[in-house]
Amino acid sequence: MVHDIVFIEALKVDTVIGVYDWEKTIQQTLQFDIEMRTDIKAAAQIDDLSKTVDYSEVAADVVELAKQNQAELIETVAEKVAQLILADYHVSSVKVSLRKLGAVANTASVGVIIERANTLN
Repeated sequence: MVHDIVFIEALKVDTVIGVYDWEKTIQQTLQFDIEMRTDIKAAAQIDDLSKTVDYSEVAADVVELAKQNQAELIETVAEKVAQLILADYHVSSVKVSLRKLGAVANTASVGVIIERANTLN
């Protein structure tokens, strides 16, 4: 079992998201925290980025997906992000925490947390 985690914390993306008509005319801020389980031992031993998950590439992919997707539900975005990471990066599992900042009165954020495992690894 892999216990190493590569993570991204507080990745913010302004995008169109929401169920209501007024939400489809504005941009709102989504904030992602992503934990990816992968074995980093080889990367650490030889100091080689190609042997681990490049978090800058993951972050760029997540930003692009969130901006292009324009889903109604954050659940949809979280699921698509998890599936993207599992398909495109060598990880055994991923945990995506997704917050919609300022979406509900008197809250800092609302959101979802999902965990998905790679069935191919």
